[in-house]
Amino acid sequence: MDRRHFLAGAAAGSIALAQHSETLANLLDNKNKRVGLIGTGWYGKCDLFRLMQVAPVDVVSLCDVDSKMLSEASEMVTQKQKGTAPRTFSDYRKMLAEKDLDIVLIATPDHWHALPTIEALKTGADVYVQKPISVDIVEGEAMLAAARKYNRVVQVGTQRRSTPHLMEAKRDIVDAGLLGKVSHAEVYCYYHMRAKENPPDEMPPANLDYEMWTGPAPMRPYNNLCHPRRWRAFKEYGNGIVGDMCIHMLDLVRWQLGLGWPTRVSSQGGIFVDKNSKANIPDTQTATFEFPELNVVWTHRTWGDAPDPEYPWGATLYGEKGTLKMSVQKFDFIPRDRRQKPVHRDVVMELDKYPEDRTEKDLEQHVAPAIRVHMLDFLKSIQERSKPVADIEQGHISTAACILANMSLELGRSLAWDPSQGKIVGDDAANQMLRRAYRAPWVHPEVGTV
Repeated sequence: MDRRHFLAGAAAGSIALAQHSETLANLLDNKNKRVGLIGTGWYGKCDLFRLMQVAPVDVVSLCDVDSKMLSEASEMVTQKQKGTAPRTFSDYRKMLAEKDLDIVLIATPDHWHALPTIEALKTGADVYVQKPISVDIVEGEAMLAAARKYNRVVQVGTQRRSTPHLMEAKRDIVDAGLLGKVSHAEVYCYYHMRAKENPPDEMPPANLDYEMWTGPAPMRPYNNLCHPRRWRAFKEYGNGIVGDMCIHMLDLVRWQLGLGWPTRVSSQGGIFVDKNSKANIPDTQTATFEFPELNVVWTHRTWGDAPDPEYPWGATLYGEKGTLKMSVQKFDFIPRDRRQKPVHRDVVMELDKYPEDRTEKDLEQHVAPAIRVHMLDFLKSIQERSKPVADIEQGHISTAACILANMSLELGRSLAWDPSQGKIVGDDAANQMLRRAYRAPWVHPEVGTV
């Protein structure tokens, strides 16, 4: 990538790119960052290829427990690097033992986020880890502790914070005061995204090391719903639709309004409609995240229709002066004073600037600009040794809040959270659930031992 192309890409399409371009131009005078990717499936490649679009990096290592997936990713990277092939590994520990990576991207299933992140930080790498950062709250605390201990930059893949039209909404609507006081927010997802099949268990395919894929999670019989991509059907590997979709929109609201930890979380739901699926996560769930003078209420249903078909997955802020609806596709500001004009913005997909986005398999074209800005922010923070927009602490708060919602659902009661103690107030049984049991020989990370 030549200097002219890089700077044109860095400045394209949004205020976010312009803000980062001057700092990132300095990267061109330094040695290319050496990059490794752990988890070469769908979103691992989405993240890696967006990074390659905006920065002159050298992808030197790829790791995956699926040999077929790993080989395919290696071929794609080699082509993009004009014949320079990355090393390939089936065990992330061997990849990280080389200690020659500046940046590590982690896009594994959720139950494999904590251990590779902490190990990468120990080697001196900066890390981009997909959301949610963890499957239990102690994992997240340990990841945050490791980032601070080793003074590394960790960007979490909550890229709504870097979505250009949502950045515009924050600047021109929320921060400009057009909503007035916001005292209620709704976050929601009505996609029919829960697995509906009930296939029989079977032997894992020869290309998959299922023992390593399972890792610290409970060992289930292999089922083709597990791999690839549909592992979120099972609570053993993640936190269901709340952990997958709510975290994005809760984090968006927290960022837009400058919110920290919720003081109390409650949730209700279950498998109410689709009882025949192999999936063991709820098909119906609501959760309330309580902040001072503001409740953020989550709803998901994997059946029926969305109340607003224009916003099947999104966030709505209700202010005294107006309402703001936000999604990955657009935003709409509706003022209460009808003399004011509504404001509507659509996502700009940048397909003319990045024509390869048109043909990349499975790429969410509307999300690609946000990932690019998120990567630029990550690189800027690496250059300045500063906290990125989706710093690990912010990712931990949003992740932990969603985990608390699932805990509340399981326990059948609301949970009051004390962030200073990292404990649920007055609930010993709930506090026992802050740390999932790890399958031997894997050892659960702890704040004091990272």
